[in-house]
Parts: sequence; C-alpha cells; structure tokens
Amino acid sequence: MKNILFVASECVPFIKTGGLADVVGSLPKCFDKKKYDVRVMIPKYACIPDEWKNKMVYKTHFYIDLAWRKQYVGIMEMQYEGVTFYFVDNEFYFAGPKPYSYIHEDIEKFAFFCKAALSSLPSLNYHPDVIHCHDWQTGLIPVYLHDMFQENPFYTNIKTIMTIHNLKFQGVWNLQKVKDITGINSSFFTSDKLEAYGDANYLKGGIVYADLVTTVSDSYAEEIKMPFYGEKLDGLMRARDNSLFGIVNGLDYDEYNPETDPLIYKNYSAKTFRREKIKNKRALQKELGLEENDKKFMIGIVSRLTDQKGLDLVDYVIEEICAEDTQLVVLGTGEEKYEHLFRHYEWKYHDRVSANIYYSNERSHKIYAACDAFLMPSLFEPCGLSQLMSLRYGTVPIVRETGGLKDTVEPYNEYESKGTGFSFCNYNAHEMLNTIRYAKDVYFNRKREWNKIIDRGMAKDFSWGQSALKYAELYDRL
Repeated sequence: MKNILFVASECVPFIKTGGLADVVGSLPKCFDKKKYDVRVMIPKYACIPDEWKNKMVYKTHFYIDLAWRKQYVGIMEMQYEGVTFYFVDNEFYFAGPKPYSYIHEDIEKFAFFCKAALSSLPSLNYHPDVIHCHDWQTGLIPVYLHDMFQENPFYTNIKTIMTIHNLKFQGVWNLQKVKDITGINSSFFTSDKLEAYGDANYLKGGIVYADLVTTVSDSYAEEIKMPFYGEKLDGLMRARDNSLFGIVNGLDYDEYNPETDPLIYKNYSAKTFRREKIKNKRALQKELGLEENDKKFMIGIVSRLTDQKGLDLVDYVIEEICAEDTQLVVLGTGEEKYEHLFRHYEWKYHDRVSANIYYSNERSHKIYAACDAFLMPSLFEPCGLSQLMSLRYGTVPIVRETGGLKDTVEPYNEYESKGTGFSFCNYNAHEMLNTIRYAKDVYFNRKREWNKIIDRGMAKDFSWGQSALKYAELYDRL
C-alpha cells in the first residue's frame, strides 16, 4: 500500500475559487483503494460552510515555531466519499470571508500552512510516501523537507510532486520578509533556489526542490519552456525538462452528466440529444428574456472575465459576433472593462445578449446544456475544464489552439468528417471571428455534419480515470 497526501489551498466541496479545487476534490477518489491510500489536507478556513464544519472531528493540536512566532495548529478530520480529509485549523491565519486576501498576508498564511502540514504528520500517525503539492501555496513543502525537517528520520524518504495549475501565480514577495516569516536557512535564498529577480518566489522553490514536476496538459508543459508562456521561469522549466510531465485534467463525470444532471431543464443523452437538447435552449431563452427562436445560433461563455481568457479578442469584434442570427450568453466576473462591455451589449441588444455578471453553478450547467457552441479564445490555458464540460453536454467548443485546449479539442475536418470542435491558431480577433462564422455555416447549412461533431464530442472520455492512472505511474516511479 502506498500512502499519498494531497496538500492544497482549496478543494471541492469545501471551498472553491477555481479549477484547482475541482482537481483536488475529484482526483483522490479515482485511485485503486487496494494500492493507494490517498488523503487530502487543506486549511480550515472560517468561510467553509457550516454544514461541512459540523462534520469535522477533532484529531489533535500542538504549537509550531514559525521563525520567531509561536503558532497554534489544530487538525480536524473528516471522511467524504471514501477519502480522508484533514483540515489545518488556526483562526489567526484562516479567518475572513474568503480563502485568499492580500498577497503579503497570503505569503505568511501559506508558509504557516506548509510547515503545519508537515509538522502534523507524526501525530496523525500517517507517513506519506509521496506528498503531492498543488500550486504556489504549497511550494514551500519541498523546501522545508530539504531544510529543517531533514534532521528528523521520519521525513527522510518522503518524495514530493509539484503540480503547476497556472504558472502565472507564483507567490512572490520581498526576500528579507520571506526569510523572516519562514525561518528557512539563508543559503536557500539564492538565484538557483528560492530567489528570483530580487524577490523570494514560493513556486520556484517548489519546482527546484520537488522530485517531479507536473502540469495540467501536455501542450502547456511544452509551452512553459518558452519565454512567452514561461512567466520568467522558462529557464527553470527547461532545466527541469527531464522530470516535467503534462497530465491533462479530468472531469467529474458523475457531476457533469446531461442524463442525470438535476440542474438542467431537460435531461438528454448521446442518443437523445437531437430531440431533447433544444428544449434546454428554449427554456434558457425564456429565462434570460432572449428572443425565443430555435433558429438562433447560441454561443456560451462561462469564464473569469480577464485578458488571459482572450476576451480582448471578443471585445474587438463583438459587434460582428452579435449578428442577427446569433445569441451570446455570458456568465462570470472579473475585470471591470469586460463586465461593462457585456452589460453594454446586453443593453444594446437585449434580445440577443445576456450578461450574467456573477457566478452561479446552476446557471453554468444550464448554459452548457442549452448553447449550440461554447467560446474559449484563451491567450494561454494550462488545461481548461469548460471545454471538457461543453463536449460532455454536446455543446461544440470553439477554442484557440493553446495548452489544454489544443490537447482536448480536435478541430473539425470537413473532408474526412473528423473532429469534436472548431479551433484557430493565431491570437487574432478576425481569425477567431472567421472560425465562429465557419462554425455557424456548418450549423445552419450542414446540420447532419454538426450533429456528427456532437456525437464524436460526447463519445470522448475525459473522466478522471485516465489521468489517475498516469499519476499512479509517477507515484510508483518515485
């Protein structure tokens, strides 16, 4: 039996701000229980809903030194869907209405979390063979293991994997302050270790000291070795090339299943979508106050509204996208300029555009089920889950060929009748617009071909089973 401990800053169903939480919540239950004992450790935030807090059981408590501070660590435990979850309790660090705050607070909060997570293992009587760290918030775990924890024989054989979900977020802060906060030996703060461009960088430390590094798609693993995608760490990624692996994220096929999904208007399957899927479109048109018309080409966007997601391309040609035969449904929050952009177009074309500037899980499921196409023109996309959801719901993705989008959406080839979606290569608004027009042409004039694209998309398997096998290989290798 191999013991694997996932350490992360968020996890569904307890706390979620993005795709990281989906991965940490879904992946652990997909391993063979006879071979792997996979457990998860996250902070016990004050903003975790009470329904979960009430089920947690007190396990132990102790105090740790964080440089010159002495801090309380409580460990709570809970079983959920066959997986053991541990919660690190400290009200000084984990209070507040949301999991993350200002970066200078987060830097200390997650230094504490990393040290507390490692310190708790002997008292939990749990010795992981591999600690699987996720993103910069856990970047100090491999560093601590090579520093002060090295003296304790309990820790000597523990291996680490660092998974990068988005290289843009690295946990960068003032070098002297980080030395003071973490208590890590000064020799670690050099340019080949924790220091980067004059500051301390948590993610860099994790990448340097982890035994293996993974990222969430094959293409992204290649892209981050180049300056454009490498976020100033491309040299380090090239240096760690021999231990860098891309494993595409999976999707929870139980939660995202159009046959059983309780959140959508009308359930359907790969066999019945030709008849039933349209009923979701009619119901959404009615609910959102759009023109109720089967003949409109409905495009969905469910996203953080930021530059990374390619919305400057949408901004550039939105007038052409909102043509008379098209409806655009947007869900998400983010940069003000994009929130205002979509609100303005909803005001201008109220029967064609619906701007839902908030986040709602229920509304997102309805959009995946109702739309004809789903637009993701990202500048970069480590993996992306939205295109996997849209394939699952028979909504044809229109994507830019980058990262996980390139790995999961096969572009339509009309000559060989292949493909599960539409894609364009260059980061160019008119190239995107032409691809949307091409998709519309197939939708309106070659309906049988369109339905075959849906058939192929719904037949794809992007469940966690495949990815779990690849992670299991890495664990065995370590």
